[in-house]
Amino acid sequence: MINLSHIEKIYHGPSGPIHALKDISLHINKGEIFGIIGLSGAGKSTLVRCINLLERPTKGKVIIDGKDITAFSDTELRNARKEIGMIFQHFNLLSSATVFDNVAFPLQLSHKSKDDITRRVNELLKMVGLENKADQYPSQLSGGQKQRVGIARALASNPKILLCDEATSALDPQTTKSILQLIREINKQLHLTVVVITHEMQVIKEICDKVAVIDKGIIAEEGDVLNVFINPQQSITKEFISVLLSNDLPVDFRNINISPEPVPEGILLMRLTFIGETANDPIISNLVKKFNVSADLFFGSLDDIKGAPFGRLIIGMEGTQEDIAAAMDYLQEQKVKVEVIGYVSRHVSTHQ
Repeated sequence: MINLSHIEKIYHGPSGPIHALKDISLHINKGEIFGIIGLSGAGKSTLVRCINLLERPTKGKVIIDGKDITAFSDTELRNARKEIGMIFQHFNLLSSATVFDNVAFPLQLSHKSKDDITRRVNELLKMVGLENKADQYPSQLSGGQKQRVGIARALASNPKILLCDEATSALDPQTTKSILQLIREINKQLHLTVVVITHEMQVIKEICDKVAVIDKGIIAEEGDVLNVFINPQQSITKEFISVLLSNDLPVDFRNINISPEPVPEGILLMRLTFIGETANDPIISNLVKKFNVSADLFFGSLDDIKGAPFGRLIIGMEGTQEDIAAAMDYLQEQKVKVEVIGYVSRHVSTHQ
């Protein structure tokens, strides 16, 4: 659907050239929600604006549905942009226009008939839950309602692609959740391809199918959201994920010596990650029954990533080296990710 091929963007500032994007290549499939996450200044907003050529790349190609839109004439580009809707962090609504007229604006620019405009705007306002707000002005709306107007306006021309540039950054957590749910519903209902730009991993976790992590103008890491959460490779990705999934040990273990080798009367600390149906299975109790080991639970959490259950535990396992090795093999056979933290003395765990 969207192919970004070797995209570079260089700005020329007073102190010299600024290399905002460096040889970026991405493939975004039709109908998926693709997240691009990065810190402020990483280049993510520049990248999304290159997709509709609001920013023209210095080098590289933007290919949509097999067509290189970087080679389009001005007229061809204007027509292509009608198939790419965009919503913004600060809504960008016309303050002197009603909700109805804000949504109608792109249709008026396309010289649609009054009847077609009325029908389409009413349809969109119902879709975003604002059918009773048509005659109100932006100043009378909450932040979430303003963003719903922005979404309706972005959908007015029946686009194939929806670009969301920090669309929830100005909203409170509860409103953010409702807007993300709306975007997900629109994605399913209209089979839209959605590109989400954000600095919040919670947004990626909630709705995205795939994610690319951008850092200092390059793609540091990309992949399926679940795989990236489970096995982050780069430090920047681990930093984003740590906001949601802390790897910190329980307080009582943070200032003690943890040995990589067995210690007398010691237990082995392990971090376990459960995905999908496995997260709801009684694996630990089965393990204790099956093998001659004990397992103390020191930390546990259960969450979900795009609807898939996602559990994390820190346990202390005690037994012979042979029994512990067999138990770890069993865990891995059950598709549990096992991370060995190290050995601590048994007396430390009894202070919990």
